[in-house]
Amino acid sequence: MKLWQYILLGLAVVFIGIQFVPNELPAVNTNNPGDLVLNGLVSEEISTMLKTSCYSCHSNETVYPWYSYVAPSSWLVDKDVREAREEVNFSDWMDYDMMDKLKILDDIAIEVKEGRMPMEIYTLMHSSAKLDDAQRAKIVAWAEETMDIVAEEEDEED
Repeated sequence: MKLWQYILLGLAVVFIGIQFVPNELPAVNTNNPGDLVLNGLVSEEISTMLKTSCYSCHSNETVYPWYSYVAPSSWLVDKDVREAREEVNFSDWMDYDMMDKLKILDDIAIEVKEGRMPMEIYTLMHSSAKLDDAQRAKIVAWAEETMDIVAEEEDEED
């Protein structure tokens, strides 16, 4: 055998071997009564955009594509979804206090406006999640308007 064949065989063995490394993707749950889109703060249009561009990472309703089950990409998907849910989990919206909600909405406005969300690595594989300028502007406007609504709701409760 030639050197390149040994290298190729070695890579194949490593690839097959890493498939046996345990990796548990974050759980999926479609029953989320505290979800953002269920509380009346989101129009149908914004809901569609959020579900298409954000929910697969930032909710309990993650849709795992085939490569999510193949190492080493499964490790990246696992890491990204866990970190995304730690930042904001739209499925747990009602569990956040007012200050957390305001911070999340502010972060959404900034990240979407500056084009950092959805992440480019995600939109490379999920072209439907890519937002155009008009969609970005609508999400930013929604986030900014919703900050006022959240603050007003808190004032009414006091």
